[in-house]
Amino acid sequence: MNINVIQNAKFQIAVVNSQEVLITDVQSALDLMATINYETGCYRIILSKSAIVEEFFDLKTRLAGEILQKFVNYNVKLAIVGDFSVYSSKSLKDFIYESNKGRHIFFVSDENQGIEKLSVD
Repeated sequence: MNINVIQNAKFQIAVVNSQEVLITDVQSALDLMATINYETGCYRIILSKSAIVEEFFDLKTRLAGEILQKFVNYNVKLAIVGDFSVYSSKSLKDFIYESNKGRHIFFVSDENQGIEKLSVD
């Protein structure tokens, strides 16, 4: 795992690059948040979709809700970068749409969009 920190006018954003899956369950998500905060002090994270276990994107597993609730509880903002058009689930599309209207969790197509979303107070 490689963490790069981007500093903009107000916030530091941790951009995490990894060739392996980093989030497989709630505990691994908590561990990732703690590691990033310890190493960088960041509470805003950009993470590739490929670093999250595929079951996350099947809402029937409830994994996405459980994991993302932890990010909200700890006030850590997250932008997940990837191509979400590969999923045909209407409920997942609705979940992504509603998340993107919020203030904590964003599903974006590229890192620049993630930076833009996480740069808002």
